[in-house]
Amino acid sequence: MFGLGSMSRFDYFSIPASRFFDFFVTVFAAYFAFLLRFQSFDVDAPYQAVIFIGALLVFVACSSTGVYVSWRGRNRAFLFGQLTLSWFLAFSVLFALLVFSKQSTYFSRTWIGLWMLTGLMGALGFRLLVYAVLGLVRSKGWNQKQVLILGNGPTAELVVRRLQQSDWIGYDVAGIVPITERCSSDGLQDIPCIENIPNLEGYIREKGIKETWICLPLSEGERIHDLLYELRHSTVDIRYAPDMSDLRLLNHKVSEVAGVYTLDLNCGGMDEVNLFVKKLEDIALSLVILIAISPLLVLISLGVKLSSTGPVLFKQPRNGIDGRKIKVYKFRTMYVDAEKRVGFEQQAKKGDPRVTPFGAFLRRTSLDELPQFYNVLQGRMSVVGPRPHALSHNEHYKELITSYMQRHKVKPGITGWAQVHGLRGETDTVDKMQRRVEYDLFYIENWSIWLDVKIVFLTLFKGFNDENAY
Repeated sequence: MFGLGSMSRFDYFSIPASRFFDFFVTVFAAYFAFLLRFQSFDVDAPYQAVIFIGALLVFVACSSTGVYVSWRGRNRAFLFGQLTLSWFLAFSVLFALLVFSKQSTYFSRTWIGLWMLTGLMGALGFRLLVYAVLGLVRSKGWNQKQVLILGNGPTAELVVRRLQQSDWIGYDVAGIVPITERCSSDGLQDIPCIENIPNLEGYIREKGIKETWICLPLSEGERIHDLLYELRHSTVDIRYAPDMSDLRLLNHKVSEVAGVYTLDLNCGGMDEVNLFVKKLEDIALSLVILIAISPLLVLISLGVKLSSTGPVLFKQPRNGIDGRKIKVYKFRTMYVDAEKRVGFEQQAKKGDPRVTPFGAFLRRTSLDELPQFYNVLQGRMSVVGPRPHALSHNEHYKELITSYMQRHKVKPGITGWAQVHGLRGETDTVDKMQRRVEYDLFYIENWSIWLDVKIVFLTLFKGFNDENAY
């Protein structure tokens, strides 16, 4: 009943066109890569067979990952990510077939790599062109779908404004039908308020409405049921945009569990595949970085040892993924009797008497965090993720900030989205901690490999010198 949207005439044309184009671009890219690699178009039979198999694998992979569906109004970045994943899957299977059939030595690896790269660029470029044309066409008022909003209130107003601001999507709001109260939205005067409709189904059919969006709070379950019953004979697509403006949602989506559809309100952002990918990313990055910085680690160890008595490393108890306690390694930056001077769990402040002069330098440049790459190899931390806070701070702030503990849905990181935005060091007010938590939750909800790469890149330029880190 809650459909993903009926397809327009353009959708019926563009989806088969995408399938045809992907097959064509796969074959064309193979021949183009062959020309680049061998400076010849004389493709022998074994290569032609592999080209045909590769094109079929790309088609199957794209069909299996949901690339060939109507993407009206959906996230373009997600589509391009799905398309990229499909190509990698297809060529991984192709390479595996060549290896297991003991034919991999016959074919040029450079050719296969060029084939995948040029083909993927062609498929992405085709879609960029299509969406650019679609956006222009829809912004001129063509290829529009009429949408009727059932309900009023904050969610209805938000839906209408978002659709109006995104004219490239091609949704035209035909009107608002108030359900629980009379229309009173001052900011939507250009949208007709349609009251006292005797026959909702007939009105939808008469006006050519293609989609109906129900915008009511979860507490109005009985009214929602009545609306669905009233529209039981209608073929219009029905969407439900629940009013949850007072809830802090994290990675909310619809899931099917044991044949039951559930609305996920607060879930981790990574499935098993993404967790595996991030683990590979962590291992590769931490190994490379540890090897590269090993001379620096030796120098810092000598500096810590010579600047004050005590061990080089300091172990701190922290909360890891799912709130489990872990030990986090850092270069020692405080005197061994630090707890006697001020109080061990208190956050470091400017001019803190517990911090050694060399330790102040390490904290200001974040070099004291480098031993945590070993924590990453242990699987306790990630290279990128929310920074782990002291246990006492977690206990304190979880009662003051509603969504505070949601940051423990992923492994803590050496650097994070909050840190590259300057949110490091002392958090002496609830507002400062609230801002840090919001950045952490944004990272969890929008995680991708590219976001991790961006954070690592920004850390290299912004993360080693911060006036707020004491």
